Order: sequence, then C-alpha cells, then structure tokens
Amino acid sequence: MLPHDEGRTTRQQLLQTLRTGGGGSIASLSQALSITEMGVRRHVQALEREGLVAAEVVKQAMGRPMAVYRLTQRADDLFPKNYPQLALDLLGELDGDPEGEAMIGRLFAGRRDKLVARHMAAMAGATLEERVAELSEIQQAGGYMSHWERDGTGDGYTLYEYNCPIAQVAGKYRQACSCEQQLFETLLGAEVNRTECIADGGAKCTYAIRRHSQERAATS
Repeated sequence: MLPHDEGRTTRQQLLQTLRTGGGGSIASLSQALSITEMGVRRHVQALEREGLVAAEVVKQAMGRPMAVYRLTQRADDLFPKNYPQLALDLLGELDGDPEGEAMIGRLFAGRRDKLVARHMAAMAGATLEERVAELSEIQQAGGYMSHWERDGTGDGYTLYEYNCPIAQVAGKYRQACSCEQQLFETLLGAEVNRTECIADGGAKCTYAIRRHSQERAATS
C-alpha cells in the first residue's frame, strides 16, 4: 500500500500523482515531482514493465502526438482498501435476526460451493499429494502465503497459511473458517483438521491432512 507520510519515495509520489491526476506526460510529471524528465522516464519505464502503467498516444492540436501515462487496473491494488470493514458492515445488518443468521450461513456456503466448482477440475485424477500441492498454489494465489509439507508419518500432509486476507471477517463470523475447512475436505477428498487458526490468535492457520480412514484401512 502507498504510505501517506512525508518520506514517500519518488516511485510512490509518481503513483500518487498519476492516481490523483488521471495521468500525465513525462514533461508534466517532471514538473509535478520536481525531478528531471530523464528521472521520470526511468521510473515510468520500470512501472510499465511491472504492468502498473500504460502509455496512451494522444493527438494534439499542434505538434506531434504526445504519450500520456496512466495507471492500469493492476495498479489499483496498490492503494488502500477497506473491504473487510465493508463486509463486516454488510453482514452486521443481518445480526440478531434468526433469518439473518441463516442467511449468513448460506452466504458463506455459497462462496464455498463456487470455489469447489472453480477448482475441482484441477484435482481430477491427481494423487492426494498432488491435490495438496495444487490447493497450496490456489491459496498462495489468493494471498494466504501458503506452504505444505509431508507430515513425517508417510501418511499425511500439513498445510500452512501464514496470512488470512479475511481474518477480520473470520474473527467474528466463524462460518468463514468452517466453510474453508469443508472446501479443503471436498477438493482434497481427505480428512482435514485445523490445529491452529489466525482468527483465534494463532500465528498461522495449520491444517493436518490425511486420507479417509476407510482408505487407510484398505491399504494397511
């Protein structure tokens, strides 16, 4: 996220200027930031390579067309968001009402079912270890800072999540945690037990994963 202190870097100032101004040429950005055009161009080119800035050629009444640089949609993630509080406010409207409580449960269950439908095909025909690895990649892409390993028994795995993007919501609405566990059980086709949870004050979310007892018995 972009800080709001006085010690912002030139890069952060450039992003802020593009955000508030809607875009700018190398010359106008140089003037706004009080740095050389060469310096602006170097930063803009770096942001272009990261996919955060794109150039648009604009015709002028006189002279050659001018390149105007604007932030891309990807750059939107760099700026502060308050999605957790919005979610809490919306869910809070349903608190205290029996029908509202049931609706909250259905909302989380609906999210779980959509994620199952989205990712189940990637699990088809894979071994449990391959499914655990795929699930870890899915969670990593979702911002959970996920990592997995064999549990040392030769019969199970441990999945770690060092970040929870929905921790504020999960802290109040534990349906989020239970639905995530159910999601994992469905995608993996295995027993999943949560042994540590960020929403409960843990340093991370930890899941112990083993084949279903019937499968273990059949191969023992």
